[in-house]
This record gives sequence, C-alpha cells and structure tokens, in this order.
Amino acid sequence: MARPRILVVGAGFAGVECVRRLERSLAPGEADIALVTPFSYQLYLPLLPQVASGVLTPQSVAVSLRRSRRHRTRIVPGGAIGVDTKAKVCVVRKITDEIVNEPYDYIVLAAGSVTRTFDIPGLVDNARGMKTLAEAAYIRDHVISQLDLADASHDEQERASRLQFVVVGGGYAGTETAACLQLLTSNAVKHYPRLDPKLIKWHLIDIAPKLMPELGDKLGLSALEILRKRGIEVSLGVSVAEAAPDKVTFTDGRVLPCRTLIWTAGVAASPLVATLEAETVRGRLAVTPEMSLPGVDGVFALGDAAAVPDLAKGDGAICPPTAQHAMRQGRKLADNIIASLRGRPLQPYVHKDLGLVVDLGGRDAVSKPLGIELRGMPAQAAARGYHWSALRTNVAKTRVMTNWLLNAIAGDDFVRTGFQARKPATLRDFEYTDAYLTPEEIRAHTAGASAHG
Repeated sequence: MARPRILVVGAGFAGVECVRRLERSLAPGEADIALVTPFSYQLYLPLLPQVASGVLTPQSVAVSLRRSRRHRTRIVPGGAIGVDTKAKVCVVRKITDEIVNEPYDYIVLAAGSVTRTFDIPGLVDNARGMKTLAEAAYIRDHVISQLDLADASHDEQERASRLQFVVVGGGYAGTETAACLQLLTSNAVKHYPRLDPKLIKWHLIDIAPKLMPELGDKLGLSALEILRKRGIEVSLGVSVAEAAPDKVTFTDGRVLPCRTLIWTAGVAASPLVATLEAETVRGRLAVTPEMSLPGVDGVFALGDAAAVPDLAKGDGAICPPTAQHAMRQGRKLADNIIASLRGRPLQPYVHKDLGLVVDLGGRDAVSKPLGIELRGMPAQAAARGYHWSALRTNVAKTRVMTNWLLNAIAGDDFVRTGFQARKPATLRDFEYTDAYLTPEEIRAHTAGASAHG
C-alpha cells in the first residue's frame, strides 16, 4: 500500500514548523513529506530591516532547511501556482520555469503573504517592498548608492531628491525599516564630507491616525517621540497619491522630490488563495479552528494565508499574521495531520498572544511582552532576546549574535555589495505576484496531464 503523501506549500514560520513536527513525530515509513519552496531556507522575516541597514548579513537570517538531523523532507524547488482540490494536485513552477504536478493526500497551504498594494499611479513601478531577502539587500545597496550619487552630483535639485527617503506604513515593518535605515544614513554621512547632513531627510507616513496601534497609546507615542527626536518626519492620516521615479505626491497635496519609496503598507494573502475558489475572510482562506478547509478533503491552511479563528479572543476574531501565531499553528496542524492519519480526532488551535517587540535600532526599542510595557534598553533586550531565541538553529543564533556584537563594537559599514542592477527592480520582480494560474487554467492543466499520464 502506498504511503500517504503530505505536501506542505511554503517555507515560512508556519510551513517549516509543520514540517519539523511531522519529521519528529512520524515514523519514516508512515508518510512521505514534501515541501514546495523556491529557496531551501526559512527567512526570519522580522529581522529584515536589520539586513537592509547592514547590522545583519543576509546569510544570518536565511536559516537552512537541511541542517536538521532528522531532515528527510523532499524539497521541491519552486513555487505553487495553483491547486486542483478535486484532482488532489498542486501545480508547481520550478525555479527553472518548468511546470510540474505534485499529487497529494494531504496539503498544507502555508503560502504566506505578499506586499499589499493599491491602484496608485506609479506605485508598483517605483516602490520597493520589505518582504524578501533580495528586497532587503537591494534596498541597502539603493540607499547607499543615493548617498554616493548625491555626493558626486553638482546639481542641487538632484542632490535634494536623492537625499529624501519615504517609507509608507506605520506598522512594525515600516517603523523598524525607517528607524534602522535612518541610523544607517546618519552614520554614513560622516564619511561624505561634501554632503550636508541636514539635507538627508526620512519620512514615515501612514493613513492610520496612530503609529503601531497594537502596542497601545503609551508605547505608540513613545515610538513616535523616538523617531521624531532622530529627525524622522512622521505624517499620520496621509498616504501616497502618485509615485514617480524622482518625486512622490502625498494625499495632502505635498510633492516631495524623492528617489526612494519603500512600501510596507500591509500584506495580502498569497495569490495562491484565489486559485482554490474557496470562501475567504479579508482575503484569507476561511478555515475551521482545526485549520481544515470546510467541505474539501485533505486541505489545510494556516499562517498569513488563512483566517484561523482566534479562540483565545473570541467574538469572531481571527489570528493576526504574526510569527508567534504562525509557528504555533504549524505545530498544531502537524499534530492534526498525524491524528488524521492515525484515526484520532483533530484539536482546535488556541493561543493567547504573548505580546509584541519593536527594535528601532541602536539602543532604542519599545516592547510589550506578556502585557508589560518596556522602553529603551530593557525593551531592546526583550526584542533581541525574543528574536534570538526564535531562530531555529544554533548556527543561525551564532551568526546573528556575532553580527550584533560586531556592529556594536565596530559600527556600520557603507559598502554596496552589487545587488542593485542598472535597471531598477519592481515589486513584481521580487515577489512574482503575476506567476499564478487561473482556476480554469489549473483544471485544464491537470486534466491534460491526466490524459497524457
């Protein structure tokens, strides 16, 4: 009898935790496990702003999937571009662009999220996100190149536009990105004697009336004060009306000469969700508390791609797209798949939020672990301690700690590494959001494959 085939889509926090629990809990002959991911690493996403600012190297936040002693999962190098739930087939575009079918008995949809964009003129062509390792490395090169080009220019208008930087999004990603990169440029400008430090201006804007409202009013105001003391101009209740290569127009009518627009205004579930033609909640797959897709055999979803009911909060709440929920959902879902294989009942996911940490670079941070409000160095210790402990391998922990210590002792460096090409990359170039098939294309593909098989 053939072993059951478990296919996990996505190597984020949810997918990797699910795979690791399956590897530890299933006997080698009990099931075959496969993981669909374009890269054989788990990206520790919360530390990307520190990669963009050069505090951490890219390798330190790319945690290898093959280092586990119990690693026996078959890694399919590519991205899922469609799922045919009736045929029980996942359509995968490999990194060679070859399209293959991956049959399954159980599928775990942990495809994560992509940068949420809006129909704003010029946005997708002139903005960069902060969702991938390549984007973080690109943005670092881009920001340093603006200093180099401004230093070499004799045109005052060009200088002004190259030294203005805009970050959109007052959540954790945007706030940490603006804070970390502002520290980078303020330290770097000391090595550019022809540049006036006063010309370098960072802008953080968000359509919401508060900065990081999840932290509460007191900590949100503390973060706002830290940013403004550093010289970052924070504008709330404002968004982008139009983005051009050399200027940004805000919804309040201001026009800012600018060559750097970083877009972190929220996330949307992976476009893979739309290929299932299933019910969604705020764009995420509607699932049961056990994380199964109602009415569809063998399909589970979790993490950013799923609207998992938050039973700890109740009142119809769904779990926020955070790493702590994704990791715990991954482990619980693995237990549920094992229970299904062994004929036991599934258990609902319940987890009380442990709090939030925000690293603003240097000695600045605001954190709320277990509801306790912290600022300054205690908050920094809590933030970095949490991230360090959450890294999955000892090698990753060693790299990150070494990077932190080296940066604290030696300071920043301002070398461009060559990731930036002459042609500017777009959001789509990094996140491949136009690679997915329509439901009709998926059915035609799987039907054609079955006929030829």
